[in-house]
Amino acid sequence: MKIVFAGTPDFSVAALEALVASEHDVIAVYTQPDRPSGRGRKLQASPVKQFAQSQDLPVLQPLSLRETEAQQVFAQLQADIMVVVAYGLILPIEILEAPRLGCLNIHASLLPRWRGAAPIQRAILAGDKQTGITIMQMDEGLDTGDMLLKVSCDISADDTTGSLHDRLSMLGASAIIEAIDQLESGGLQAEPQDGELACYAAKLDKAEARLDWQKTALELERQVRAFNPWPVAQCHWQDKVLRVWEALAVEPGSDNNTPGQVVRSNKQGIDVATTAGLLRLTKIQLPGGKPMHADAFLNAHSIDGDILV
Repeated sequence: MKIVFAGTPDFSVAALEALVASEHDVIAVYTQPDRPSGRGRKLQASPVKQFAQSQDLPVLQPLSLRETEAQQVFAQLQADIMVVVAYGLILPIEILEAPRLGCLNIHASLLPRWRGAAPIQRAILAGDKQTGITIMQMDEGLDTGDMLLKVSCDISADDTTGSLHDRLSMLGASAIIEAIDQLESGGLQAEPQDGELACYAAKLDKAEARLDWQKTALELERQVRAFNPWPVAQCHWQDKVLRVWEALAVEPGSDNNTPGQVVRSNKQGIDVATTAGLLRLTKIQLPGGKPMHADAFLNAHSIDGDILV
């Protein structure tokens, strides 16, 4: 198979690596244009571009695929398949129909649940026990195409977006190879999605990182895990932003405690009252400092009785 690959972030790299190592021929790689990054705002190549260049693969970085010229360049590649994973550009119908077997997307959920930009984070926030990878035949809708292959993956009680991201990235890499091999032999059956079961995984907003102590401890624990490593859950303590990297819902607190009140602190963590249960903060970060475990924080600070907002 002559394959064109399209992807941009770290999540996409494992699939590209697997395709390069396979018997198929990656003839071109599409990725987002270089973006300013860091304090110096220097242009930074995407993780996909960096890997593609290390393999001497042709890299294309159009600002859009809606222009006729970009579509002509793509058509001239005469690809059998385009594989898309977290590319970040909308594919018009001219691109979707150009490869002989169309465009396949690696999506990090069990569709039709969690269509959209942040399926990993939304699954953790919702308390889902399972997620996975769906290989989908792309159409003009938002993750609405027919499903070709689904591989499930459990969400453990301590999974963060970071840990689940890494597992699903590897799962997607193996799934796309399996799907392409079955597609080539005619062994795949397309399954339409049930739109009534669909839900939308909206892109994360930094404002969502604020911990609301009127929620339950379990809800807040999921929020901390879902927002690790970005944008990181946070609250305010003594007019300082306190970022919460790790936390655990523990036994119910007293009804006399005000939500947000620190009811106790020790080597195990900092227990904060919520509307139902206590949230134990175990790894936190102060402005200008590095993430630290609660016992290290308590060596230098007293927080018992304080109200976090």
